[in-house]
Amino acid sequence: MNPYIHPRLKPLLVIGQVLETAARELAAETRKRSHSRKPRARRGGTLRPSAETPLWNAVALMVKPYLRRRGDRALLARELGLHRARIGEYFDKLSAMPDAERALQLLVWLNHQRNRSKK
Repeated sequence: MNPYIHPRLKPLLVIGQVLETAARELAAETRKRSHSRKPRARRGGTLRPSAETPLWNAVALMVKPYLRRRGDRALLARELGLHRARIGEYFDKLSAMPDAERALQLLVWLNHQRNRSKK
């Protein structure tokens, strides 16, 4: 029996499926490249963007095309309640990742941008 899914969540599920596919491909590619293993992180330690975060890497690749025009980063930063420089850390330097709530806000923003570009 299929559970009821609210119509506003359906686009997020589609994005989730795309992300899952991209993450699996990136993870497989990364496994081929990496020969040495990193020491295991402490329990509860903060994750940093790396080969071990394929879902975030896929999200970052999907968001980057929407941040090309002047002012796009500032608008996204305002939407997420962040400083504009933090957007550069997320998508250019790949040195940080957002918390769970901002990641979900980012997925909603990405879905909105994709729908706008289709029109």
